Amino acid sequence: MSIFKTTRRVAVSLVAAAAATVALQANAGGHGIDLEGKTVEWIIPFSETGGSAKWANFYAPLLSEALPGQPTVVVKFMPGAGSTKGANFFQEQAYDDGTLIFGSSGSTQFPFLLGDPRVKYDYADWNVVLASGTGGVAYLPPDLAGKMDGLDASGLQGEDFIYGNQGATRLDLVPTLAWEMLGLNVESVMGIKGRGDGRLMFERGEANIDYQTSSSFLSGVTPLVEAGTAVPMMTWGSLDADGNIVRDPTFPDIPTFKEVCEATDGCETSGEKWDAWKAFFIAGFPAQKMVFLPNGASADAIATYTKAFEDVQARADFAEISSKRLGKYPQMTGAAAETAKASATSVSADAKTFVVNWLQEKYGVSLN
Repeated sequence: MSIFKTTRRVAVSLVAAAAATVALQANAGGHGIDLEGKTVEWIIPFSETGGSAKWANFYAPLLSEALPGQPTVVVKFMPGAGSTKGANFFQEQAYDDGTLIFGSSGSTQFPFLLGDPRVKYDYADWNVVLASGTGGVAYLPPDLAGKMDGLDASGLQGEDFIYGNQGATRLDLVPTLAWEMLGLNVESVMGIKGRGDGRLMFERGEANIDYQTSSSFLSGVTPLVEAGTAVPMMTWGSLDADGNIVRDPTFPDIPTFKEVCEATDGCETSGEKWDAWKAFFIAGFPAQKMVFLPNGASADAIATYTKAFEDVQARADFAEISSKRLGKYPQMTGAAAETAKASATSVSADAKTFVVNWLQEKYGVSLN
């Protein structure tokens, strides 16, 4: 839980209450639920090509083995409106028999944080049973990567970039704000249904800058790097126990945005723009993906899914198989997942105000 140390604005009482609630849930009844002969539908509000798809498809067969009765776990993709379509659908579902779960991402969390009018869902109604940390890697074609001078991105400031963007209020605001801070001229093509679609644009030459979350980078971009058609530019980094941005443990040889910013003239790692970027990075990545049961879920159902994910992580081969597919990040259950949820769905008023104003100025998106 130390990676969330910097989110001090999250009320201590909220975390304590969440931990107490989870303790009660874990002990309630003690019976769990039996899912033998049933099919669990796992809704992912993105397309089949992005990091959320990789994450869910990794966990689904392992979860099937770990749940009582070994039900079939089917991943159902429901893209649209930058993930708010699927999230709004899940909000309308009441708990029935434990056969419906939802996979959220930073691109689902950000519209909620920013008060996007399309959001009809409330994280307070959902019951978290897993929170997964992740990272992100930005990359370039080799000819443009060659214009960087070590960590200094100044050589890219005269270039014109095209980026496939899921939406102004989505997780993509982390890379687009970072590129702006570096002085890059990046034009967003809005409305792609998942980050995997952005990668395909890059592969087809329709975009010349992109970023992927770690799971998607490992599976989809690493082959491009090995083929010499993509070059990593930077990661967003990770947080140490004191809340400092350090190198991503999955990509320790790739510099962080903070390092590149410090080396690039005009980019500052202090002030309101940096503070806003870091706040949304923290909200979007250390607990970037979460699994929820719907409103009204029984204590036994929550305890059953929590134990199943804990059993998955207790497998002797989990560290090896997860690092290859997801990267080396915390996978949290119980009180840790509740703390992660609180951190991922809270930002300071100053950070929110800055980003709301920035979105209006940059994209003409009004959230006021």
